[in-house]
Amino acid sequence: MTSNTLHIQTISSELNVKPRQVDAVAALLDDGATVPFISRYRKEATGSLDEVAVAAIRDRLTELSELDKRREAILGSLQERDLLTPELKKALEAAGDKARLEDIYLPHRPKRRTRGTMARERGLEPLANILMAQKGVDPKAEAKAFVAPDKEVPDVAAALAGARDIIAERISENPKARSAMRALFVKRGRFTSKVAKGKEEEGSTYRDWFEWDEPLVRIPSHRALAMFRGEKEKVLKLSLRPPESEAVGLLTRSVVRNNKKDGQQVSIALEDCYKRLLGPSLENEVRAEVKKRADDEAIKVFAANLRELLLAAPLGQKRVLALDPGFRTGAKLTVLDAQGALKEYTTIFPVGSDKQQAEAALKLRSLCERYDIEAIAIGNGTAGRETEAFVGSLQLGIPAVLVNESGASIYSASEVARKEFPDHDLTVRGSVSIGRRLMDPLAELVKIDPKSIGVGQYQHDVDQAALKKSLDDVVESCVNGVGVDLNTASSELLSHVSGLGPVLAENIVAHRDANGPFGSRRELLKVKRLGPKAYEQAAGFLRVQGKEVLDASAVHPERYGLVRQMAKDAGCSVADLVNSAEARDRIRIEEYVTEEVGLPTLRDIMAELAKPGRDPREEFSPFSFAEGINDIKDLREGMRLPGIVTNVTKFGAFVDIGVHRDGLVHISQLADRYIRDPAEVVAAGREVEVSVIGLDLQRGRINLSMKSDA
Repeated sequence: MTSNTLHIQTISSELNVKPRQVDAVAALLDDGATVPFISRYRKEATGSLDEVAVAAIRDRLTELSELDKRREAILGSLQERDLLTPELKKALEAAGDKARLEDIYLPHRPKRRTRGTMARERGLEPLANILMAQKGVDPKAEAKAFVAPDKEVPDVAAALAGARDIIAERISENPKARSAMRALFVKRGRFTSKVAKGKEEEGSTYRDWFEWDEPLVRIPSHRALAMFRGEKEKVLKLSLRPPESEAVGLLTRSVVRNNKKDGQQVSIALEDCYKRLLGPSLENEVRAEVKKRADDEAIKVFAANLRELLLAAPLGQKRVLALDPGFRTGAKLTVLDAQGALKEYTTIFPVGSDKQQAEAALKLRSLCERYDIEAIAIGNGTAGRETEAFVGSLQLGIPAVLVNESGASIYSASEVARKEFPDHDLTVRGSVSIGRRLMDPLAELVKIDPKSIGVGQYQHDVDQAALKKSLDDVVESCVNGVGVDLNTASSELLSHVSGLGPVLAENIVAHRDANGPFGSRRELLKVKRLGPKAYEQAAGFLRVQGKEVLDASAVHPERYGLVRQMAKDAGCSVADLVNSAEARDRIRIEEYVTEEVGLPTLRDIMAELAKPGRDPREEFSPFSFAEGINDIKDLREGMRLPGIVTNVTKFGAFVDIGVHRDGLVHISQLADRYIRDPAEVVAAGREVEVSVIGLDLQRGRINLSMKSDA
């Protein structure tokens, strides 16, 4: 049975999907297909697996491939050193996970000179063998034969100590012992924490964990990450081990065979093995596993929050006046046309002196009238609520919306912003970004590193490569799920379209700038270095308003012929199929099923014909915070207020209620019923109503509740 076949069977069993589905996904990935393309346009091949399942198969294939590479490296190393026996090769090839593979290899790894190695060099291995046999011999009598001052074995005690070092190393490297001990660590391990000496005041942030003891199997990801951070900052001292008596007892039962003097020597070696070798080694393993599990959980939460933010309802192509507020420096004002192009900019002082406010009011009214402004976007940072109140007092009859400006400063200083606005400073760029976020959050947020958006916790503590991969997947999923206008999209947005990437995205924009708007999807093939494969992957996710009506839909060009045949059979044009439900009702999709095209694709096509190019995001509706509540000092317990969820964690949700500090709704306060995961009831960007149930003005903490009786 080949490695690939084994992998397919393994993944099929783990993910509860059919082997043929895994095989189909693997083949498509090998052919260069992307996750969005496979899940959207190859449903017949995969049995309609969604993006989550396709991505899971991709990731597991990668992991198993890495395991194979490590196995080959180990086999090569052993072969090169003439250590590879048929039995060892068979055991290595049968190892189904990295831990088992490394356990088998451990005794044969090239290693630095250990205490056991040095004892062997002094000729003490035969004595270790005698003691391990545990036949009731007198250790001291046996050790006399190994005393050799010229070999640094001056006496019996030194000989026995060296023999014990060899025994300790053997036990530590025994695969069965390691496997049994690993199971004990996982099942009975305790996550304990103590404050480092003299760090009580400096590490007050971690006060909750100065004396902590919790089963490893129960510790939640957010607490583990917080405590690991405390350890990294040298505030906490952590231990992730089972009770020592249980660990030593387990080894004793499997290794020690008598309580005579030779068995006692083995017991001494065994305790040394656990304290010096096996315990630290497995604790490091368990730490890595707990950290990985915590990372995975934190990354999932971050990814879910990011998805909600990217898919927030867009205002759409409207003329927008954007304000980046400030007290001392005033508010940077920019005017954007319906396509997001900068038309004018200036600075006003809506929270300054009476004279400055009068001038600001005059300027705002003038610009709103001159450009026929349809909405006003206001950054929610410093002076945001005060600026919102000022704009509201003018009664302009135009919706004014507070916009989350997290990461806007990152964009302002980025190479992308400098390229877009080479002649403007950071303040102008920041204001433009705020306005564009209101118009289309997805199109604007893809320009910055997702980690800068502020919807995750512990993002600097988790595995950065895993975090980037997960967030990149989310961005790719959102961009392709919504679809991209080929003639207006930035290169940053285009780079996330299936099959493109930064180089082809830049080439598309350059071609567009040189030749004008694309008239059809087919014209993509004229773009430099964009070949048939990239076209196949990308075309269905790009929208073009042109002569071909299907170019504005998610129907893939490979199915245009099929749609035309449907129209012909219905006695109408393709445009009629789009515009007339009656015409679509004449189509019997079962008649168009072939080996290549099944009902899933046909249903997708009919759905697209009904609403071609539809935006899956919710319709935009403006949100307003409670009037007169602008600062934490304005809050009182018992107040019921509207808010926006800014971040969801495993222990609750953070909510912006317009006072420049987010409040926390603990998981126990999220609903009238018991919930296991906050994501069951809240998501980043959602509007909620909360009650203030606790205030700590000194530490700036706000406790909120979403319960009906709070």
